[in-house]
Amino acid sequence: MSNILRETVKGIDLIPIDDALLEESQIFLVGEINPETANELIKKLMYIDKKDLGEVTIYINSPGGEVMSGLAVYDYIKIMKSPVKTVCIGDAASMAAIIFLAGEKREMLPHSRILIHDPSYGHLDVSGKKPHEIQRGVDSLNKVRETLAEIISEKTGKSLDDIYEITAEDHYFTADEAIEFGLANNIFKGE
Repeated sequence: MSNILRETVKGIDLIPIDDALLEESQIFLVGEINPETANELIKKLMYIDKKDLGEVTIYINSPGGEVMSGLAVYDYIKIMKSPVKTVCIGDAASMAAIIFLAGEKREMLPHSRILIHDPSYGHLDVSGKKPHEIQRGVDSLNKVRETLAEIISEKTGKSLDDIYEITAEDHYFTADEAIEFGLANNIFKGE
């Protein structure tokens, strides 16, 4: 972990850079989204929101991950009193793209990209399952698909049919394409 030197009334302290950025309302979502990373991100968001430090910036470079964990982060961002800006600094793929869409302002570095697609079963093993058990899983997956499509549709202004068509397969957007499609607002120019 990187540290920075900070002069305090007690002298010079070594402070983790993540802590220094947190005090400036800047946090990172990097790596896979799972219950642990989602909870850690939500705790940071709670801390910043309680401090009422102004706009929060979330920098995202993530391959995505577990849907319910990602939706928990999305939902928490939507109820925050602080305005949230999301910045794609590499890949915002899958559930990371959904979290990216939670920002009131959504910006991308020029060479970053967003991936949206339908949810998948992932590594779920259906061997030994009865047809009605498999159907229940498919029905549940389709409900998740509807939820994600509604989020994308709301944020982009595109129809649900358009979203279902484009998410049927993996679809990558460059920064310019994401802005044109309505996923992002503009290119990030720095703070």
